[in-house]
Amino acid sequence: MSSPTPAFNELIHAPLRLRACGLLRNVDELEFSVVRDALAIDDAKLSKHLKLLVDAGLIALRKERSSARADSRRLTWVRLTPAGSTALEAHLAALRNIADGTPFD
Repeated sequence: MSSPTPAFNELIHAPLRLRACGLLRNVDELEFSVVRDALAIDDAKLSKHLKLLVDAGLIALRKERSSARADSRRLTWVRLTPAGSTALEAHLAALRNIADGTPFD
């Protein structure tokens, strides 16, 4: 696999969004509550950040009925889209360049 071209991404770079994308980087998807708990934030704050990433096409959400629940509430699953994965890897490459003092465009 070739190295991505470094590209700083302001949307991903916000600390909570960068951490959320990092959580999703090496998994197919995570349930909303897992992301929420890992980031130690409330539902509303996570929803706000995820909406920005969804609107940009960087993540996708999937709703599914839980067989473990007696009520009609559904679970929300979160995953990086292919575009989101590409953008995250390019952003991480840009951060590596910044940390190494290597210029990039």
